[in-house]
Amino acid sequence: MKYSAYLATGKVIALMQNLSRIKVRVHGQESIPGGSIIFVVNHFTRLETLLLPYHIYNNTHVPVWSLADHSFFAGRLSGFLEKIGAVSTRDPNRDRLIVKTLLTGETNWIIFPEGHMVKNKEGFSKPSIFGLQRGKQRLAHTGAANLALRTEFYRKRLNYLLTENPAEAERLMNMFQIENMMPILTETTWIVPINLTYYPLRARENVLSTLTSRLTQPISDRLYEELLTEGTMFFEGVDIDIRFGQGIPVSDYLTSSRIREDMFSLRQIDFDDLLPSLPEMRREATNLMHRFMGDIYNMTTINHDHLFASLLKALPFNKISEDDFRRRVFLLTNLIPEKAPVPCHQSLEFGQVALLTDDRYHKYRDFLELAKGTGVIRSEKGMLLRNSAGFSAGSDFHRIRIKNPLSVATNEVRSLSCLKRRVRLFAWLPEMLVRHRVVDVLLRKAADQFEADYSLFYRPDESKERAVGAPFLLEGTSRQLGVVLVHGFLATPREMLELAEYLHGKGFWVYCVRLRGHGTSPEDLATRKGSDWVESVDIGYALMKTICSRVVIGGFSFGSGLALDAASRISGAAGVFAVCPPFRLQSISSRFAPAVTVWNRTMDTMHCHGAAKEYVERPSERPLINYARVPLAALSQLEHFMKELEPRLADIKSPTLVIQAQGDPIVNPERTVLMFNRIGAEQKKYLPFDFNRHGILAGEGSENVHAAIAAFIDTL
Repeated sequence: MKYSAYLATGKVIALMQNLSRIKVRVHGQESIPGGSIIFVVNHFTRLETLLLPYHIYNNTHVPVWSLADHSFFAGRLSGFLEKIGAVSTRDPNRDRLIVKTLLTGETNWIIFPEGHMVKNKEGFSKPSIFGLQRGKQRLAHTGAANLALRTEFYRKRLNYLLTENPAEAERLMNMFQIENMMPILTETTWIVPINLTYYPLRARENVLSTLTSRLTQPISDRLYEELLTEGTMFFEGVDIDIRFGQGIPVSDYLTSSRIREDMFSLRQIDFDDLLPSLPEMRREATNLMHRFMGDIYNMTTINHDHLFASLLKALPFNKISEDDFRRRVFLLTNLIPEKAPVPCHQSLEFGQVALLTDDRYHKYRDFLELAKGTGVIRSEKGMLLRNSAGFSAGSDFHRIRIKNPLSVATNEVRSLSCLKRRVRLFAWLPEMLVRHRVVDVLLRKAADQFEADYSLFYRPDESKERAVGAPFLLEGTSRQLGVVLVHGFLATPREMLELAEYLHGKGFWVYCVRLRGHGTSPEDLATRKGSDWVESVDIGYALMKTICSRVVIGGFSFGSGLALDAASRISGAAGVFAVCPPFRLQSISSRFAPAVTVWNRTMDTMHCHGAAKEYVERPSERPLINYARVPLAALSQLEHFMKELEPRLADIKSPTLVIQAQGDPIVNPERTVLMFNRIGAEQKKYLPFDFNRHGILAGEGSENVHAAIAAFIDTL
């Protein structure tokens, strides 16, 4: 193979990846050892045969060839595969070529022990019963282990014969066409396990499958199914997590006395000779295969589909409410990776509360679409009805990955015993205990966020007491309806205390949210964005929805904007109220914010950091609660958020109450009226109050506002 052709083909693969919607993330590459390496990889599609050599070469800078199934070499793909170093499994010289190039360090190798496709992984999580699986499942091949053992066998044998029998050493060097002994003397042979996990796993009609079926006649069912999967990945996008495991030194499996007797024998041994130690070599190859296959499967990158599918399969009954199901999956996500230390897809690192609210990352929606489309479940009036037979995997995983990829997802979790135990626990946990756990998790999450932020951003001369900034929950007398309150910009949950106590006095459960960046210091607020505040509100809504059957969400000032945003996103809110929403600010500082931001960027570019203006002073109606300095970056975030909200007001279908102070010095009342008219709810009311201040939830006359809000809630 020409090295220049190898590099040029690699650049073509890189271009292909960049033009597609495939995203590759590589993990653990720093653990790749030096020496001669066989990379053993789980096999799913043709994509890894093309992409994996490129990514391994980028990390090792050693050419890497692969042993590919003979069926891949049919047609025009054959020449391309040869250029990237792929060798057919039916090549009669493959074993000798692999051993020779590993001995010389000329190239490393990729081998797919599973053969065509992913196999049943149960056996690798229970080695003691592996033999019992033999009649039922196609097991992984020991070919990679055999080749690694043979390579290290000859490496050690050549080292020994150089001094003890130089003639035999020279004969072996001629047999393998070895010109330089230095790599043999200084290197060693390794097995490095690699796991590839694809997410999401979808297969549907695409450009590739359509063109092939039209231009190539006839086309086999299997090829068509592969094109469905691979074309969907290429054109619609897929995340591929490549995880390198710890290298396994092959020499550790050559310590038996019978193997060593053959390895250090002075007699002539040819490459295909049947050695007396062959039974031991086969046994060690099986042991080595068990080890690296276990490592491969234990590195599966867990994603939302794994959790949804595994939990659905483990449920003791075939019927469950959608809310209950989502709560159980949420609890699973909360345990990963702290208490169930498994590799996780990056989507499990953020935004899990959205599973309980608007599912804005579409994790549940996409799973539901797939599960319905493959006949695993159907839904009726908020209930999921499971078809248990839909999880029957059988043995033909080629067909299963197309017809029912959720079976593949559950199969991938089989070897992860710690995660399996957690799935089983939450599948069987009574619904009441599930609710209690979700409430505990959400309360702790909000409290931990506040404590971490307060400790990090505390300023002795500016931060308020902890109790002022902490979120709080008031327990009601009925779980029929609860209220979530959201405070305003620069303020704290304490701002909503008077209203909270008034509503609590009427028997409602009330939770006062703390928006991130508030209750600490302006330096904290300057780092926050709209997504941080949305998550804060979602925590409150999810908490109250878990406690009560129905939830009303409301807020003051910017908190009312966040409440309206939640109502536009979350279906099923009982109602929403907004007090003095800031659709247009009248404060002069807000109008200067964009210009100041541009000025700061200019000063930063010119390295004039001392000239930047990041805060403006402002008088406060409630100085014991509000910040005295306004971070201009956060103010820009507020105005951007409210502008983005305006076109989504039509999505609000829940009953809505908007309250506005007529003489508000902060918010433009005329703009509030205009935006109220855009709200899509059939049941909505605009209620003006004759106040000349912005903060109308406290102080003189505020009891009238409280009563109006309570009256609105009573109508619900």
